[in-house]
Amino acid sequence: MAKTTNRLVTIFDRRKFIQFFGLSSALLTSGYGFTNSFSGNAKELLKRITKELSWKPISMAVPMISDGLTPDQQIEFYSEYEVQDDLVLPEGFTYNVIASWGDPVGDSRYGFNNDHIGFVETGKDRAYLVVNHENMDFDSVETYVETFPMVMGYSLLDGVFDEIEDNVIWDFPAMDEGDPRKAMIKSIALEGAADMGISVISVERNNNGDWIRTFSDRDRRISVTQALNDPAKLSKSTGPASAVFRKHNKIGFDDGLADKCIGSYWNCSGTTTPWGTVISAEEWHDAHVYGPVKADGSSFPPTTIPFVTTTFSGLGNIFELAGNKYGWGVEVDPENKDDYGTKHTMLGRYHHEAFALNCKKNRPLAVYAGDDSKGGHIYKMISKAKVSDPKSKSNSGLLEEGVLHAAKFSNDGTGYWIPLIPDTALDPVLPSKSIGGTVSLPNPDRMQGGIKAYTKDDDVNSIYRDIGFKKLGDLYQGDDEIELQGAILIDAHYAANAVGATGCPRPEDCEFDDNKGVLYFAFTAITGGSSDSPDREIFAWDDFEENTNLTDNQNDPYRPGIIVKIEDDNNAAPESLTFKWEILAMGGEPSDGGAGWASPDNLEIDDKGNLWMVTDISSEILNESITDRDGVSNSTTRGIYSNNSAWFIPTSGPYLGQSLPFAIGPIESELCGLQFSTDQKTLFLTPQHPGVINGIRRDMASEQRRYTMKTTDGREFTQIRKVPIGSNWPSKKPNQPPKSSIVAVRRLDNKKII
Repeated sequence: MAKTTNRLVTIFDRRKFIQFFGLSSALLTSGYGFTNSFSGNAKELLKRITKELSWKPISMAVPMISDGLTPDQQIEFYSEYEVQDDLVLPEGFTYNVIASWGDPVGDSRYGFNNDHIGFVETGKDRAYLVVNHENMDFDSVETYVETFPMVMGYSLLDGVFDEIEDNVIWDFPAMDEGDPRKAMIKSIALEGAADMGISVISVERNNNGDWIRTFSDRDRRISVTQALNDPAKLSKSTGPASAVFRKHNKIGFDDGLADKCIGSYWNCSGTTTPWGTVISAEEWHDAHVYGPVKADGSSFPPTTIPFVTTTFSGLGNIFELAGNKYGWGVEVDPENKDDYGTKHTMLGRYHHEAFALNCKKNRPLAVYAGDDSKGGHIYKMISKAKVSDPKSKSNSGLLEEGVLHAAKFSNDGTGYWIPLIPDTALDPVLPSKSIGGTVSLPNPDRMQGGIKAYTKDDDVNSIYRDIGFKKLGDLYQGDDEIELQGAILIDAHYAANAVGATGCPRPEDCEFDDNKGVLYFAFTAITGGSSDSPDREIFAWDDFEENTNLTDNQNDPYRPGIIVKIEDDNNAAPESLTFKWEILAMGGEPSDGGAGWASPDNLEIDDKGNLWMVTDISSEILNESITDRDGVSNSTTRGIYSNNSAWFIPTSGPYLGQSLPFAIGPIESELCGLQFSTDQKTLFLTPQHPGVINGIRRDMASEQRRYTMKTTDGREFTQIRKVPIGSNWPSKKPNQPPKSSIVAVRRLDNKKII
């Protein structure tokens, strides 16, 4: 495995945690501090942790400093490990399943890969849950197709794709209407689209502490299928890009719907607003539509990308979707049964992963978000008007007008926000500054539109010298300033590249701590590759130049990921244009100074200000056998961590900044969600795509695999791991289909979780 840099190692030492939270360095020498030299005090250490938390951290597949074992004991204890196809919790905790894929929701069904949960309390022990459904395409398709008949009671395919040449349909609208396959293909596509989007469900807490559904008349689905079936269920849009949607003289495709949008899909994370709505993030919009746009922000034709029968990608080809209407933040008011989502274009269009709000009375509203791509940016929208009452639903109007900014990081731990407005000077990201050596920018041929990838600095510089582009507005077109601004927002990622915003390592979830004025960001993987990638000076290792012969799979300066903290200046003022930043935690094995996890994703903050995190290691990597570590990339070694998991990261007290394991997800699942109830007695989670690789677990099948593991002091030993083949969660009954589900986790005594 390639070594990390001294720069990364020193950034992540324990003293950084102390300085970060402003606490006494005396904690470094506390009698039960976390060090690798605790030796015989291991059992006492675990007792103190358990007493402090009132729960005992669970045992992982990887030896942890918190497991109460000496390194010698770890070798014996961890020499055998059995992976569970269940949601594993600490002693004294339980969970109940609230809803699973296929359950009825309004006139539709609960969707496939559930992700973010918005919790909107409506009274004592009553609430709405607004749940995102990310996808059913790509890696999920095989399991989706296999289990669909068992869940729905009817077949999905019936061989309709068998005679499609090369498994690709380039122009579905042009197919002969007399071809009986056309209606069948559209029907299949409607089923797939119905399993993405948003679910709004009403729930209540019963006498034993479980949350159950109440099936309110406000329960509903927001999806492409719902909108296609009923025009009253189209989504609305606001902000400058709506002017582009409405214009009649578009350069590119026009769907004829003006500023209305056909539902939502690939909904990943999001946030619950102080005024009782939920903002849902549309992430990989270009799975189904072409992402780049024309110079005026209009779309390329829906047939620019095909529908692929083996991945179900390219649904925009089937439904003739306008690509510029996906990749937004979608606000939903769960109490308004006629609300099918409002896309606030002032927040920008890109691979939205999440949102976080800095909402203070008599100040502008700040909305933070990240672009989940290898060189994605971090954004901040500052509203034009000010917040009058943080709990007033009139605050939704603040999302319609303001300025979107992209973050520029400096190596000294400072940064500033670059406005994505027409007058901002061009200062394009150069290929040499990117880990992967490639940068994508708006195509200099503005009549053609789209983007162009560059690998040489001179080629980038010549565009702006020879053609004469000076300002961001020079790259875009509009009949007025609003349309011009709208075109920039529609092309936000490439516009941010053009003004020099910092490429980040897949910014996933973000959370803002109102009390501390701190923004946390999970960067799931520092990777290179042939597309845009993170800034080399900020996120690469010192000796990266010596490793340019690595393959793309190994071109990952730190694949286990990191968590970053950002603090706006002037006491975290929402309108601040400068900030400080610091790396808070790093993934990786404890023996190497890592926290014991890899691929951080969703985040949550409890009412004491502690950080919670769930991981998203790629399912094909989970539990992959590793017997020889020499020459193996730190991407591949993520297999040692077993299933994805949930972690508690204290931000005060003697365990400050450490990562303590709280839960492990079912086999092959991504553990998503992380949402506390208002009283902190329930933690909602959404295990996503269990069994995504191997499908249904047949007859409780499993196999033994070998791993070369490390104790917390770095000694190697062999682990024999029993791994289920496929999943039956949540029923846990043999040969039953795995189903993404939302669950409510609580203590058996119904006290607060922390």
